[in-house]
Amino acid sequence: MWQRIQTLYLAIATALVVTLFFCVKSFMLGPGGAHIDEVKYISFIPYTILLVIATILQVIALFTFNVRVLQMRTAVLSALILIGLQGWLVFDYLTAADGVLFRWTTILPLLAAILDFMAARRILRDQLLVESISRLRSRKKNGKL
Repeated sequence: MWQRIQTLYLAIATALVVTLFFCVKSFMLGPGGAHIDEVKYISFIPYTILLVIATILQVIALFTFNVRVLQMRTAVLSALILIGLQGWLVFDYLTAADGVLFRWTTILPLLAAILDFMAARRILRDQLLVESISRLRSRKKNGKL
């Protein structure tokens, strides 16, 4: 399981998504530059729902290494959800009031989505290799080679 690069990609992406549960998205500056209010990702219910769904899909993709098609589909679906979350964060950034500063953690969904897409490509490559090997074995078994 861990010897495949796609598993490492999925594990890092899962860690990035889980990290978002504990991170601060943005904070508001008051007079004199003091922090008045910190906003976490889990303080906004739609963000929390997207994070929970993405985390569940990440864990499924991480541990279904025997079923490559399911692993690839859950990784791609998780990446699409994370891109949607990233788009929402960009929208929040563009419409934020003055004095609201966003943390560097707002790019973590994008990084996790990139890692998911990279893992999906590697999973597809492995699946195509397995299918070609099994096709060659069946031809050899039937005496067509």
